[in-house]
Amino acid sequence: MAARALARGVRLCSSSIGRSLIFNSVQKRGIAACIDPSIGLSDEQKEFQKLAFDFAANEMAPHMAEWDQKERFPVKAMRKAAQLGFGGIYVSPEVGGSGLSRLDTSIIFEALSTGCVSTTAYMSIHNMCAWMIDTFGNTEQREQFCPDLCSMQKFASYCLTEPSSGSDAASLLTTAKLDDDHYVLNGSKAFISGGGDTDVYVVMCRTGEKGPKGISCLVVEKGTPGLSFGKKEKKVGWNSQPTRAVIFEDCAVPVSNRLGAEGQGFSIAMKGLNGGRINIASCSLGAAHASVLLARDHMCVRKQFGETLASSQFLQFKLAEMATKLVASRLLVRQAAVALQDGRPDAVSLCSMAKLFVTDECFSICNQALQIHGGYGYLKDYAVQQYVRDVRVHQILEGTNEVMRMIIARSLLTES
Repeated sequence: MAARALARGVRLCSSSIGRSLIFNSVQKRGIAACIDPSIGLSDEQKEFQKLAFDFAANEMAPHMAEWDQKERFPVKAMRKAAQLGFGGIYVSPEVGGSGLSRLDTSIIFEALSTGCVSTTAYMSIHNMCAWMIDTFGNTEQREQFCPDLCSMQKFASYCLTEPSSGSDAASLLTTAKLDDDHYVLNGSKAFISGGGDTDVYVVMCRTGEKGPKGISCLVVEKGTPGLSFGKKEKKVGWNSQPTRAVIFEDCAVPVSNRLGAEGQGFSIAMKGLNGGRINIASCSLGAAHASVLLARDHMCVRKQFGETLASSQFLQFKLAEMATKLVASRLLVRQAAVALQDGRPDAVSLCSMAKLFVTDECFSICNQALQIHGGYGYLKDYAVQQYVRDVRVHQILEGTNEVMRMIIARSLLTES
């Protein structure tokens, strides 16, 4: 009986519901001050950080496993988040956004990801799309699309990757031929988050010559004739957001739906991705933060050879390394966010560094947390395995980490 009670106690500490209780206790008692994500923040930032942590604990964490296992796109939960201003965090207030900074955005996504990485990661993509329309759209486009996106009455997807062009995005083949007052789109996009379930598609397509200068950006609405979707992909993680191919077959899109000028699309896509890289790194931070806490609490409960795991100096050192990597990662993300907000010349390199370093290190943290859990960590009753599965893809999307190395090296060699 004692063994069963202990197992239930360990399971509670590592379950989604148990994790909600852990986060509430952290907020109240200041546990683990050395990894406290509120250190250095303004009073205002601490307030919306707490709002995001509370939302993660109460509205996301208790459902995280169910959304994953049943592959549910949690529309209601996201619309609740939008009521708190999380649907258009860095979109202008005049079109329904919250008008916050890139640093503020990172703080919010980190906190939300402690409750569900997959859902928060989709929300980060949605926010990126809304920002692109707000930033590069004209007044009519901004007023048409942004309010519904910020309230999440409508959802958005970012369409750049194609079956034959992933890292080499400038070689994309989807064409948009001008026909009077419409573009006629033909081609397909791959691995599109939200594909088929979302309402607005920000699409990069070729309107001119080969290479980046021939790419333009169109906003395509669901229901447009010629727009269809592939089968829902079966994924290792990120299961609370559907992923499908987006297919265009003689799909007529009004010229009035083009963002910016012809040939500006690749620049728009890359500027969106700079922020997207910070966002996805922030989602990795949230998973790593939660995993450190789960590992710590498991170590305090689980006994082997007559002592708790917390008595093992080897595991103490592992936990210390995890905490150090977490704090170092957080500092890099926040530095990159400030650089991007300020438009500094080092912003692109720092965003790439943050994406590279943080997604690698945070995956390592989550994976080590699973290892500390032993066999329990491999069970789906335990949240740590879901963090591992959900953050693994962060090393691939928004530009692979190999591409991040290329960007950083190019910057160093060009400036030398």
